[in-house]
Amino acid sequence: MPKTSTSVTAAPDTTWLGHGRHLGPAPEQDVRRNLIALKAAGVIDDFLDLAPADASSAGPGGLPPALDTADSAAPPNSAVRRLIEARWRVDGGVTVRAQLTTFDSPGRPRDGQAVAWTLAAEAERAWDQRWPSPAGMFWPDDDRIAWDHDAVPGPRLRTTNPLPGDDKEMRRLLKDCARDSWNIHVVVHEAMTPDARGRLPLTPYLPPSLRHRVVEHRAAPDQFQIVNWALKDLGVRVPRGGAAVLPTASTGPEFDAERFAVRTVFLDGSEPTELVERITAFAALPRTLTTGAEQALDSLRRRWHLLTMEEELAYTRDLVTRYAEALDAMTASRDLYREAAELARAALAEATGSDGLPLPRPAGARRPDNSPRSVLTKALGRFKDASRQHPQK
Repeated sequence: MPKTSTSVTAAPDTTWLGHGRHLGPAPEQDVRRNLIALKAAGVIDDFLDLAPADASSAGPGGLPPALDTADSAAPPNSAVRRLIEARWRVDGGVTVRAQLTTFDSPGRPRDGQAVAWTLAAEAERAWDQRWPSPAGMFWPDDDRIAWDHDAVPGPRLRTTNPLPGDDKEMRRLLKDCARDSWNIHVVVHEAMTPDARGRLPLTPYLPPSLRHRVVEHRAAPDQFQIVNWALKDLGVRVPRGGAAVLPTASTGPEFDAERFAVRTVFLDGSEPTELVERITAFAALPRTLTTGAEQALDSLRRRWHLLTMEEELAYTRDLVTRYAEALDAMTASRDLYREAAELARAALAEATGSDGLPLPRPAGARRPDNSPRSVLTKALGRFKDASRQHPQK
């Protein structure tokens, strides 16, 4: 099973993580329109669209960068990073916070190159797959808006994706999907060419939270042997006329290829109950965070801007406390410097005599070294001793 990250951080069971590419001309407009409509309908509590400069320079609550010590997720290829945040409630009172990050290349033709995006959402308790998909809160559920392309070029969510006819291209695609995608990839073999009902995707049958996390690949009837050759390195085999879930970079050792394979999938428009159960069980497996997913979650937790009134008050109180602690530390440092200066003056007076003239020295005694360097060394030595006797708290 391919691995692209050395991270061993376990993904919290409170999170929903996704990523993809938007191929349209104005992704931020699509998101903003959808959020405005959902807020007006009372589906979400609030949202915040941060301009690129605000997203890169502002800390929590829109504070200037000097007050924000959090690390941000590194944008790929120096792309322009934009944050859009939303907050809503599920099950009557469980708050969900979500942060969508788009990465737009400078000078990109607005109707050409894709815009990469990541989405991290976290709830106040363990995530329930029956909750609405966070992607559906940001992106409009409209097939005409191409926000749902996988991070691996080629396949899309919410539809079926015929596998390439070229053997090597198919193998490369499936390996890339298993290695680089955060989504759940399912390969379905068509025992015979399906009719219009059989070509419909399985998305409507999935739990709501999985509808924007599953990519469905279709192998034509004559691709049975080729698709299993392409999947050999992943340790997965697709039964004839059946389906299999692919492992990913975040899959743990609990993955069992046979457990997540289905012997028969009826492509007649009926609900593929067994396959949906396998996908749901796979989504519930413990997983690790890949590097990109860990950065997205870290940004959500440490660079959150959309605060409630209570959170704003708590943050302000914490900020006052931090400023008070910093002021105490500065005062203590000032006192130590003042003490050091007094010790230095005392050492200088001792070396030169109270009246400013050198003290008489006994006959035969060596001339004391009253050079400025010697005086300073003695003063620093006394300061060091004083610091040991009065350690700073």
